[in-house]
Parts: sequence; C-alpha cells; structure tokens
Amino acid sequence: MSGVSERIIGLGGVDLLTFGEVLVSLRSTGPLHLGGPLTMHMVGAESNVAVGLSRLGHRAALAGRVSDDELGEFVLRELRAEGVGTDGVRRDPDRPAGLMFLERRTADLTRVVYRRAGSAGSALDVDDLRGPLAAAPRLMHLTGITPALSDSARAAVTWAAREAASAGTTVSLDVNYRARLWSREAARAALTPLAGYASVVVASADELDLVAEPGADEGTAVAGLLRRGVHTVLVKLGADGARAHTRDGVVHAPAVPVTAVDTVGAGDAFTAGYLSGHLDGLDLADRLQRAVALGAFAVAAHGDWEGLPRRDELSLITGSVAGTTLR
Repeated sequence: MSGVSERIIGLGGVDLLTFGEVLVSLRSTGPLHLGGPLTMHMVGAESNVAVGLSRLGHRAALAGRVSDDELGEFVLRELRAEGVGTDGVRRDPDRPAGLMFLERRTADLTRVVYRRAGSAGSALDVDDLRGPLAAAPRLMHLTGITPALSDSARAAVTWAAREAASAGTTVSLDVNYRARLWSREAARAALTPLAGYASVVVASADELDLVAEPGADEGTAVAGLLRRGVHTVLVKLGADGARAHTRDGVVHAPAVPVTAVDTVGAGDAFTAGYLSGHLDGLDLADRLQRAVALGAFAVAAHGDWEGLPRRDELSLITGSVAGTTLR
C-alpha cells in the first residue's frame, strides 16, 4: 500500500486480536473554553479491551494504523508498555493522529469533542488486516465504532468478521454506538448484518435495536440474535449490573458497589472481563461476574483503562470495604 510501512510480524499465538482507531485524548478537569492544562492519554474502545486482557495475562494484539509522528509513537509506546502486541500496527505518514478532547463539565457530566476525520486510524482497510487475521487468533473483538469511521473501515470490519467466522474464530461485537459518528439508521444498516458473524454480542439496553428490528425490545432483539446463531447476548445495565442471554436462559449479575469517579471506559472493561473469562474456560455466571468486576475497577479510577487490574488484583474490589487501606 502506497505510503504505508509494513509492520506485521510475530503475531502467532495471540489469544485476542482487535483492531480500530487508537486516539490521543487531551483531558481537561474543567470547561475547555476556559483554557487550562490538558493531560495526554491513549484511548480507544478496542485498545481498552486489549489492555484489559493483557493485564489479566492474556496475549492481546491490536491492528490498525497510527500517524507516523510523535503522537503515533506515543500510542505505540503506551500499548507496548501494557504488553499489547503492535506488530499489526502500521505507521501512516500521510494522515494525522485522531484526537479526542474530553472535558469534565460537572461532577456528573463529561463531554467529548472529536477531531478524527481523515485520521490515520480512519483509513483502515482490508489489506491492513490480512496479516494479523492470518495468524489465527483465538478471539477477534470488533466494535461498532470502527465501521462508523469510513467506507474502507466499514468494509474491513465486515471482511474480517466474515473471514474469522468462516475460520471458526470466536467473534465478539460490542455495539458501542457513538451518536457523534453516525445516525442510528446508518449504524443499524451496518451492524445488524455484522452481528450475524458474532458468537458474542455486547450492548447496552438502548443499543440492542441497532442489531435487530427498529424499536425491538430486549426480549425480541435477543430472540432474533439467538436465532441468527449468536451464542451469548450481553446486556449492560449500568448500576444494575448486567444480563447474559443464551439459548439456555438468562443469567444476571449485580453491579459491584464502588465509588464511581469516571465512567468512561466502563463498557470496554466489562467486555474485557467477559472475554477473559471465556479464554479461561469459566462458566457463564463466572464470566459475567468477572465482567462486572472489571467494570467496577474502571469506574472507580480516573481514565479509560488506567485502573484496570492485574490477575492477582481481581479479588481486591469484591472483597474490600470502602475506605480500606491494605498494609
């Protein structure tokens, strides 16, 4: 591919492959229009999941594109520091890094401004994924964000889902709707067929109709997905925990009570926890329990992924008392 350097090596033996745009986030503790200091972070739904799995000891890799400049180097450095494989990431010298400005407008309201049109990550195409997917990962994780970025990215996601499903790879899809990227109608047109390749579909209650008939309630949407071959439908309920639907019935897990300080990234942490449980061979109830535990870790710390646990820390949040100091 013209102008893009190849860096696809050493991808064998991967537990999870995911791909999409990794953004540079510039965060403010107050309103952006007042100015003030910004702190730089790596963010992205797919990279959040990859970091979550890597911290739990799984072999996670990310594919895609980053800018060929200091911001791209920052993203790669962060991923590598977290043990996420980056051999499937290409440096694009012709396009800039995608940016996300995040302001804490009030204690309970966070607003996001994107600058990602024409970015390196949005130029993802099928050729970017051929090498990483050929390495036969155990799991491939997709989100509804990547197909919203461009026509080529949407084609790449569809191609990868079809190829992975045909090869017997477990495919997970997190709907992850972003209203600032596309309309619900456009999202439904792209994601409903995509869900047909997935073994696991993750959605909040208000996202389910984006992979089903317009206006479908939870029961109708879930029944339709199970008929189409989806094995598990995970419904995120926020403070009420989560439900997991299979052909055998429904399992519910309550949320782990914590003091929430930052809800951004909680859904990705939930997905990482569930997929970790899948890789570890846990039963459905224990997978769901790990998922809500990771969601609790995420909301109890600042940042999208910074508070996610290592494997030896999994019991901390479920066995601790508020205000506890471990000495």
